[in-house]
Parts: sequence; structure tokens; C-alpha cells
Amino acid sequence: MFDTGSYFSLEGQTAIVTGGTTGLGLAITRCMVGAGAKVAVLSYESREQGREALKEFGGKAVFYQFDITDTDHTQEMADRVIAEQGPVTILVNNAGNHCKKYIEDMTVEDYVNVLNVHLVGAFALTKALFPHMKEQGKGSILFQASMTSYIGQPQVAGYATAKAGYLGLVHTLAAEGGPYGVRVNAIAPGWIDTPMFHKATDGDQVRLGKILGRIPMQKVGSVTDIGMAAVFLSSDAAGYISGTCLPVDGGALIGF
Repeated sequence: MFDTGSYFSLEGQTAIVTGGTTGLGLAITRCMVGAGAKVAVLSYESREQGREALKEFGGKAVFYQFDITDTDHTQEMADRVIAEQGPVTILVNNAGNHCKKYIEDMTVEDYVNVLNVHLVGAFALTKALFPHMKEQGKGSILFQASMTSYIGQPQVAGYATAKAGYLGLVHTLAAEGGPYGVRVNAIAPGWIDTPMFHKATDGDQVRLGKILGRIPMQKVGSVTDIGMAAVFLSSDAAGYISGTCLPVDGGALIGF
């Protein structure tokens, strides 16, 4: 009998997940550990906060305190993880920040700060690991895109620029990495059941109704939906998928 389960396994692989202690990043960490991977989580939080957040995983998830915008030390951090955890076969660029302002209220510094976390920081870490993955002939790089990679939303100019920029990075890096067995993809989460979603919709039935009205499945997603998408795209089951962005949105992008 054909063993499909082995294709979805991440057993024996090591992943780096940025921002992997909260929200979607934590869900990705949890799902990757569940699929057999060892995960190195990079986050700006204190060591105590990070270790507390990852204690459920035992030694399967290891915390590294790192500010993704500290690009002068990105290569050093990547080399340290490889030296301590072994060859890295998966990178999930999940770290992010947000600045919700109309463009006339947003300063250039606000805009640049968002781009530095999402685009510049992710590019620097990807650049640091890319030669390592090429040399070993295997690698999966993921970027956490967004609905704003595709649709207009007010008050998030920096965020939308960064998330749309990921698509360009995915296309270019997939073309460069393909001959060496390095696959590059993105995930575009739709509306997901997180504390941030509830903060935005609790007590605002009009807004919630508008959101649900756009989603053909008529429900918001769970963080596990995003985590499992990351596992799939990183696994051998997606071995011929590269250069694409997978919407995990219940059909919202095509909703009416």
C-alpha cells in the first residue's frame, strides 16, 4: 500500500520560525513539532518569555532571542542555529508588526519600520540561509503573506506594501532556488480566529457580518489551518510546488 503519511512528515528536519511564540507563529511551531520537526524560534521577546511560551514542546522547540531588524547580525544568528541545531531545511518568515494609520497620519518612519520587519528582516534571514539550503540540495522557505497582498484595505499602507512585496520575493527566489532543490512559497491567511480578530469585531456586528458575507464558507479560520498549511508546503507532499502563494481564507478572495 502506498504510504501517503510519510510524505507529510517533517521527521528529522529542522525549521526556523520567526515570531513563533504567539498567534499564527505559535500555531506553525506547534504543527511543525507535531509533524516531527525540531523548531528554532526567533523572537525579540526576553528569554524568559520565549521559554515560557515554548515549554509545551519540551526540547522540540528552542528559543533564540533575536530582533529580525538587526540585519548586521543575521548571518551570525543563522550560523549559530545551524551549529547548535543541525542543518536547517525549513524557514518560515512569520515575524511582523503593524501600523494602523491613514496615509496622511503615517510618517515615513512608520512606513520604513514596518518594511524593515516584514521585508528587509525576512530578506536578510533568507539570504543568510539560502546558500546553506542550496548546498544541501533541499530547502523550503515560506513567507507569511496576507489578504492585503491582493486586496485593498485602508490604514495599512506599510503592511500592504510589505505583504505584496513578499510575492515578488517568492517569484524571484523560487526561480533562483529551483535548480538546487530549494522551494519558495507563501501563505496568505484570511480572517483567522485570533485575539486580534476578536478585538476588531467583538461588539461590531456590522463589521463581522460584512466579513462573513465575503467568505463562501461563512466562518473564520483557525490558527491550526495556517499551521497545517505551513506543514504541507514544507513537506515532500508539496515537493513540486514552488513560486506560489496559498490563500487559506475559506474562499474570501473569490467571495462576493
